[in-house]
Amino acid sequence: MSDFDYDIGIIGGGPAGSTMASYLAKAGISAIVLESAEFPRPHVGESLVTATTPVLQEIGALAKVDAAGFPKKYGAAWTSAAKETVPEMGFTGMTQGFRLASVEFQERDQPGVDQAYTYHVDRGKYDQLLLQHAAELGARVRERTRVQDVEFTDDGVVLTAVGDEGTERLRVRMVVDASGRQTMLGRKKKLKVPDPVFNQYAIHAWFDGLDRKALADDPEQEDFIFIHFLPVSDTWVWQIPISETTTSVGVVTQKAKVKSSGQEREEFFWECLGTRPELRAALEKAERVREFKTEGDYSYGMKEVVGDRWALIGDAARFVDPIFSSGVSVAMNSARLLAKDIVSAVERDDFSKKSFGDYERVLRRGVSSWYEFISIYYRLNILFTAFVQDPRYRLDVLKMLQGDVYGEEEPKALTRMREIVRRVEENPDHLWHPYLGTLRAPAAAPLF
Repeated sequence: MSDFDYDIGIIGGGPAGSTMASYLAKAGISAIVLESAEFPRPHVGESLVTATTPVLQEIGALAKVDAAGFPKKYGAAWTSAAKETVPEMGFTGMTQGFRLASVEFQERDQPGVDQAYTYHVDRGKYDQLLLQHAAELGARVRERTRVQDVEFTDDGVVLTAVGDEGTERLRVRMVVDASGRQTMLGRKKKLKVPDPVFNQYAIHAWFDGLDRKALADDPEQEDFIFIHFLPVSDTWVWQIPISETTTSVGVVTQKAKVKSSGQEREEFFWECLGTRPELRAALEKAERVREFKTEGDYSYGMKEVVGDRWALIGDAARFVDPIFSSGVSVAMNSARLLAKDIVSAVERDDFSKKSFGDYERVLRRGVSSWYEFISIYYRLNILFTAFVQDPRYRLDVLKMLQGDVYGEEEPKALTRMREIVRRVEENPDHLWHPYLGTLRAPAAAPLF
């Protein structure tokens, strides 16, 4: 319609916003991306899962990502400091007990994925690549432009944006909030609710020269993402290759632990690493090349994710602890799912809430599976290790680790995990009862 500047206004140019813009541009729908930062900008969350691959393929960006030289990620590994003998309780396939577990993505065929790897990415470069790709497809992109207000009218939406071109009021038919953890619309509409379980906090930096082989039992797995369990409740360490020599390392713990310690972030980081002496010793030999940074407000939900002429995607809709690298996958897949509904809404000129019902339903189901999977990991992480290694459950767990969580049926392994955790919780004499973590998800489904 001639009185609209664009069909769709997108707040934020990260993976969610740029992916949405690419899908809409390919469909011939006019869209503008309003991004407050100037790219490239540093960002945490550098490890992808293979569920991003079909999205990259559909928007035509996979070849660019593959040519960018990002380290290829063929799998994931989890290590533990546990030295005691843990009862295996009928599980099989555990070659090293509960001390080490790993998977390779190629073990399971995944629809839309014809390569054995995904990528570890420098998010500054990766996000810029996706945003430039959207622009090349025809989306309008404005960096250094902050959306200050969103006003809903009877027939559209007015975005007040401030940037290099001054203050503008742009009329669009619909607004998509992809503003990440800033949750622009969520805050405006008072939709944001802190997660009742996960109040996590991350301290992280980049290191050059870390000997990854020293931390991998199999040298061929040195470029996997590693999750190191610490003998500290509800605390773990990520290890993600960024380049041939640079590695991202972060400690994730409960925010209350950091606060009660009274320590500065660097001191707390190294003390946590000290609970795994071999990990700290290897890292101390490397050179830190980025300052320590912190990430708070790690998990939250929204009372609603769609409404008349608006929708939330990516971290603006929901963020859960990043233990299984779900963030970028959820961002890009939420854009993929919503784009289908938007294309249909444009064709019908119907931007009412019901037009985005399919998106809401499928995303809710997928993120709920992620949420419970992560909750079970924290509640009884030896159970996760057992399921990863047991041939009866391995491929079903791998399906979740690939990010393939948007199907109609709940993953069978998740159902079985829930049953086992309940038995362990209800029986103080259960041999696994001493290994229960302190975090416990509510019995009711979490608020989306």
